[in-house]
Amino acid sequence: MSLQVLLVEDDRELRLILCEALRVEGYQVHSAASLAEAQALLRHAPQPIDLLLLDLGLPDGEGETLLAQLRRAQQTTPVLVISAREQDGHKVRLLDAGADDYLVKPFSVSELLARMRVALRHRGVHTQAALTRYEQQGLRVDLAAHRVSLEGVEVHLTPTEFKLLARLVRSAGQVVTHRALLSDVWGPEFTAHTHYLRLYMAQLRAKLEREPADPQRLLTEPGVGYRLEGRE
Repeated sequence: MSLQVLLVEDDRELRLILCEALRVEGYQVHSAASLAEAQALLRHAPQPIDLLLLDLGLPDGEGETLLAQLRRAQQTTPVLVISAREQDGHKVRLLDAGADDYLVKPFSVSELLARMRVALRHRGVHTQAALTRYEQQGLRVDLAAHRVSLEGVEVHLTPTEFKLLARLVRSAGQVVTHRALLSDVWGPEFTAHTHYLRLYMAQLRAKLEREPADPQRLLTEPGVGYRLEGRE
């Protein structure tokens, strides 16, 4: 199932860029533009937050207040500070206060993603960089560009169809269980609704398979889930 990330960042443009990049990688992203909003999200999130990306200078206070609150409550959620403040003394103080890492703006998305994987690994959660591009037998998928084409012709997918295909692309070659697909595409409250999967897989096959009744790309693993044929 998707890991839950809380992004606390008051710069709207950066927040939108990071949210989209994280979603492409398969993370479930919650975002906050203020300290109060972040505190409310942590209290009421439907699932535990797996990782926190924390800016420091927020409109209603300092991000490090949230870090202190988490650590006082003995919460071990990994916290990556993302800040334009680059003084060594400031970095050391935040790291000593319980931050797992400190990334100075501007930074590349690839570096951020790598540091997130390290922080999660230190908590025993092993993740790999997600596949975001797929090409096989005339099918091309670019998750970042939100484009799908078959034999050079662009294919229109509904938002739900694209989310389902994206989840399979990120695990191309591997079986993704019914439960994981339902949770990641529709939400954890839909894990028993397997008829949704049957319906949308049929729609995807109609658009992406040469012979929908004899699929060669979108494969069924009976009683388990579905698999997108691995890349060449």
